[in-house]
Amino acid sequence: QVQLVESGGGLVQAGESLRLSCAASEHTNKIYVMAWFRQAPGKEREFVAVINRSGDYTSYANSVKGRFTISRDNAKNTVYLQMNSLKPEEAAVYYCAADGGSYLGASPRFYDFWGQGTQVTVSA
Repeated sequence: QVQLVESGGGLVQAGESLRLSCAASEHTNKIYVMAWFRQAPGKEREFVAVINRSGDYTSYANSVKGRFTISRDNAKNTVYLQMNSLKPEEAAVYYCAADGGSYLGASPRFYDFWGQGTQVTVSA
């Protein structure tokens, strides 16, 4: 059972940046895919970004392309999400997810492990 712990959330103003971290309880090279999702109150969980095992493939939701960057450091068992130019509508709980297979898509139901989430609040 892999445990994922997110950190780095907080309150920022629109246009500012945050970097989220997701630490895994075991070597992330055992987990082929890592992803970030977000969920705002009353809305469904939404895909943000995904990265493959080696870090040489990434994919993003259209709404965050060019502003968000997902990366990983397998030596530290950690995945990051750098978020720039944040918008008020992006306020949500951000979740880290892990897939033990090879799925690189946007559906949350194919991810095996989830963190508890970290709150991101963006003021206008």
